[in-house]
Parts: sequence; structure tokens; C-alpha cells
Amino acid sequence: MAFLSVIRRWALRDKISIREIARRTGLSRNTIRKYLRAGDVTPQFSIPDRPSKLDPFAEKLSGWLLREARKPR
Repeated sequence: MAFLSVIRRWALRDKISIREIARRTGLSRNTIRKYLRAGDVTPQFSIPDRPSKLDPFAEKLSGWLLREARKPR
């Protein structure tokens, strides 16, 4: 993620303080510290599998869309 690399560049190469980075980015200082301590630059977010509320009606909706697509304007 480009945002994390910017934070790491400001801290490590440009020697900007954590407080200044937090002010510029709007993130908390604890979050900035966590990003700087992590060896990996890209965060991994887990996305849970959740069924959609439309899943029971998916076949019916697809049929309606196909039927409407075949109609002339």
C-alpha cells in the first residue's frame, strides 16, 4: 500500500517525528508506531464470508434481468 510506504519514508529517510506524521495523516501515533514496527509494508485485512440477503432470490432476479435485456427498447 502506497500510504504505508509514505509513512515509512517520512520516518526513516526524511527523519520526520511520529507526532508530525500523525498530524499530517490524521492517524493516531500508536497506529504510526505499529506501521513502523511491522516489517511488512502491506497490511492484510481479513474479509469474512457473509451470505448476501439477495442470495435466496438470485435466480429469480437473474431471470428478470435476462428477460428485460431481450426486450426491445
